[in-house]
Amino acid sequence: MPSKNDLQERAINTIRFLSADAVQRADSGHPGMPMGAAAMAYALWTRHLRFNPKNPDWANRDRFILSGGHGSMLLYSLLHLTGYDLTLDDIKDFRQWDSSTPGHPECWKTPGVEVTTGPLGQGFGNSVGMAIAEAHLAAEFNRGKYEVVDHYTYVIATDGDLMEGISSEAASLAGHLQLGKLIVLYDDNDISIDGSTDLTFTEDVAKRFEAFHWHIQRVDDGNNVETIDEAISKAKQDPRPSIIIVRTHIGYGLPTKQDSAASHGAPAGEEELTGAKKQLGWPEDKKFYIPEDVLEHFREAIDRGRLFEEEWTALKKRYAKEYPDLHAELQRRLEGELPQGWDSDLPVFAPDEKGIATRAASGKTINSLASHLPELIGGSADLTGSNKTWIDDSEALQKESYGGQNIYFGVREHAMAAAVNGMARHGGVIPYAGTFFIFSDYMRPAVRLSALSRHPSIWVYTHDSIGLGEDGPTHQPVEQLPSLRAMPNLVLIRPADANEVTEAWRAAIKRRNGPTAIVLTRQKIPVLDRERYASAQGLKHGAYVLKDFGEEEPDIILMASGSEVNLIVKAGEILHGEGVNVRVISFPSWELFAKESQKYQQSVLLPTVRKRLAVEAAVPFGWERWIGEDGLVIGTDSFGASAPGNVMFEKFGFTVENVISHAKKLLA
Repeated sequence: MPSKNDLQERAINTIRFLSADAVQRADSGHPGMPMGAAAMAYALWTRHLRFNPKNPDWANRDRFILSGGHGSMLLYSLLHLTGYDLTLDDIKDFRQWDSSTPGHPECWKTPGVEVTTGPLGQGFGNSVGMAIAEAHLAAEFNRGKYEVVDHYTYVIATDGDLMEGISSEAASLAGHLQLGKLIVLYDDNDISIDGSTDLTFTEDVAKRFEAFHWHIQRVDDGNNVETIDEAISKAKQDPRPSIIIVRTHIGYGLPTKQDSAASHGAPAGEEELTGAKKQLGWPEDKKFYIPEDVLEHFREAIDRGRLFEEEWTALKKRYAKEYPDLHAELQRRLEGELPQGWDSDLPVFAPDEKGIATRAASGKTINSLASHLPELIGGSADLTGSNKTWIDDSEALQKESYGGQNIYFGVREHAMAAAVNGMARHGGVIPYAGTFFIFSDYMRPAVRLSALSRHPSIWVYTHDSIGLGEDGPTHQPVEQLPSLRAMPNLVLIRPADANEVTEAWRAAIKRRNGPTAIVLTRQKIPVLDRERYASAQGLKHGAYVLKDFGEEEPDIILMASGSEVNLIVKAGEILHGEGVNVRVISFPSWELFAKESQKYQQSVLLPTVRKRLAVEAAVPFGWERWIGEDGLVIGTDSFGASAPGNVMFEKFGFTVENVISHAKKLLA
């Protein structure tokens, strides 16, 4: 009978060579990290990580994030070995069309993958959001001995993850909040694609994280399972977030490529891989080899996971008897169900020519929603008052008050967005994040991953155009609207008035299969009289007819989003007074409109009316899709300037007079 240490060593080598064989077969991938980090991952997955392979979505599981997503075969090997619904054939299909083992982990594709990683640092940022969600839900629902929300978030991060600025932003926030159930294992192998980290990355990582108020440990031998195990145990006892700096060897076992960049991003090669198998005592003639006793050892996770979940379910049943209302609320939130009447009394804004800034209307709507949706949680990147993201009836989420629904993210837009994605993926909360629209660029990689991963994150962007005024072109977004509209699966909504804001939030809360960006004004804009114009509920269609001026078929269609809708309404009235039949369309969301049936689209954009004018204070790219070959756009192809907002609109041609002038050109 093999000794415990022998079984353990062969189990680790199984991870190494299952990963390396898959990369070799695909002739593509990253073998170095799985081979170097296998022992660390083994220690975590067999001795600490609480999960149920037969129920990957068990609510109280520990979360594991492979932030260095290029090492995906490490994760896939572990998932297969421990009994997730990932077969050996799936492993052999690594990086192939429609396989369950894509090049980088995709959370909707593979059972057991928590978040989509690959762009370095994103998983690190996600982990902070997951730890926030756990701490928040625990504060809300745990009572005495009933710790019904009680799990850790573990990360394996690489040199590249820690080079990325997002990791510093996220680590700083985690340290400030003292997220003690966040544990990062740093795969410190001293290698990047360009070569040794001595080329670019020579700081003292331990001192950096010490400054962030983290708990620091070092493991000098990344193949010493006992030392890694002990370090993880110590980390779990410390109230601070923890980083364990584990010295590893990239491409461990490869005769000529270990500890070199050559093992990072390309298959080892048959000769090199055979040499590694020989060196580590592995059958040289076998590929995808899993010894029976090793598989049996790993598959102990199935019974272990079943017991973990059964113990939690039993605890929750006792909790339900003692705290029935809390249990019902926790269950609802874990299942992602919205409560009855959650949107029954959202704000309705009276007609007002002077109006209200849509950011202010958003703030009122957030507070209305929060009174029915205690799972609503979010904040701003140091712009709380400007973005109007504060929930009045709650407190700030801080280390002494995790139950707060208001998060001060600080000037950390990138980490904020990644954290919100982690919260959305964790479940039990509906997270949102706010900043100036111009700073959506700082968030973009995480916003893209929210769209790719189908996270229902909500992005609140204020100060939406040159209309913000005096801050000037550094703060005036012009290209952001078309840029974000180009992103698949992101629904962008730019409301025309306060009542459309209410509907935008309703749409965002309902949307559970992707992110929503709500783009809002700094300046006041009129609240339309909905007795004269169509209901704002038309927003759910993406575009809708506000009003037809005239009884006959329109001579021209005017369309706009956001603050410019008021311009086309006034222009339509004047043109009608001059005998022109005008259709005025509010067009808050291209993405929602594009999902409507052709019949609906043609009922709004009448195919017989080819004279169409779009007005939007942004780069006009993309409007040709809606205006057709004979239409025009009033937009801007230049950056803004520093001046009051009303002067900016006048100088850039966003006036009723200019709309009428362009309309008459089309009608001539």
